[in-house]
Amino acid sequence: MHIPESLHNELSNRISPKKNDILLAKNGTIGVAAIVDRDCDFDIYVTLAVLRTINTSILPQYLLNAIASSTVQNEFRGSLKGIGVQNLHLEHIRRTLIPIPPYNEQKLISDKVVEITPLLEHIADTYTELETAISVLKAKILDLAIRGKLVSQNPEDEPASVLLDRIRAEKEELIRHGKIKRDKKESIIFKGEDNSYYRIYEKFNDGTVKCIEDEIPCELPQGWVWCRLNMLSDSSPNSFVDGPFGSNLKTEHYTHNREVRIIQLNNIGEFIWRNNGVKYTTFQHAETLDRCITYPEDIVIAKMMPAGRAIIVPHVESIYVISSDCVRLRVHKQIYNRYLMFAINSSVVNEQIQDSVHGIGRSRTSLSKCKELLIPIPPLKEQFRIVESIETSFAQLEAITNSLN
Repeated sequence: MHIPESLHNELSNRISPKKNDILLAKNGTIGVAAIVDRDCDFDIYVTLAVLRTINTSILPQYLLNAIASSTVQNEFRGSLKGIGVQNLHLEHIRRTLIPIPPYNEQKLISDKVVEITPLLEHIADTYTELETAISVLKAKILDLAIRGKLVSQNPEDEPASVLLDRIRAEKEELIRHGKIKRDKKESIIFKGEDNSYYRIYEKFNDGTVKCIEDEIPCELPQGWVWCRLNMLSDSSPNSFVDGPFGSNLKTEHYTHNREVRIIQLNNIGEFIWRNNGVKYTTFQHAETLDRCITYPEDIVIAKMMPAGRAIIVPHVESIYVISSDCVRLRVHKQIYNRYLMFAINSSVVNEQIQDSVHGIGRSRTSLSKCKELLIPIPPLKEQFRIVESIETSFAQLEAITNSLN
């Protein structure tokens, strides 16, 4: 970028950077510093500060290394001012304490930093590669588990079809007594008369039958069945819903008191709850959102950024409500909720979610699309064995990551 000579003269009268000066970012990439390593004419704008050592007893390279240290960077962060775009003011830069050793030791430290920097960069690159590899390995473990290839099947286990029959019978009884309404989209998925994997059908409550072989992601082991996610909700009203909180949320609905926690997108991590962005609404307002009340052990699914991440709600609070960017599923007692959470996060199911996202920019999925997801269901005892194997494998991988940290 070039500026008029008149402006250059004005700026250079105040400060004209020269070789061995240090340039320090005051906003944006706050605290990042660089040393001027050549003689040339240039100017700086208000986003930068110029640091110049007072005499030859301070080595500029040492000062640059000291600024990059966590001690100085933490002091900078504690001095930031402003809302939104924060700034590091000159007054705080001037007051920052810098440890100064004798000149010869400054040179030894600077030389050692130059020597080990390539090694540190190599370690950082290797660590990033390892993190990526571990993430890929977790996804592979999950994929094998949900395809029935991580643990062996036990022919003595009660087939999953019997499990689903019990769920249907329970819901039919509640419908008969008028306690819940019949879900018109609820269905039974079954193999054709030749018992071939390639001929799979879906029968709906209105008697309609259609072949869905093109939708089935993979073949399942003996004793497993496919079903729609909606089938796995419990028998209570509003067991599978999305939230009402959105951009139209009124200021008076929030509270600084610890009342009813709002579950947001940034709380949904990779298989785990993230205790970020703590927000509460009032008990009074939560009473108007009865259908969206959420409890520990429910499953919450992100509708966007990216869609499909699923977690089990923790016992951090006793009661929650979900935001409009989330879907809440209250899982039937015949299904192990941790197995279902892992299944939703697996590629077998998540690829279905990615196919369902819509919109430009902040693309998202919907509650109706989540209800239609095809879920592979193993026998209940096998669900527990699968979860145990996944969690054991994940714990070993996390131990590797933690040891490097």
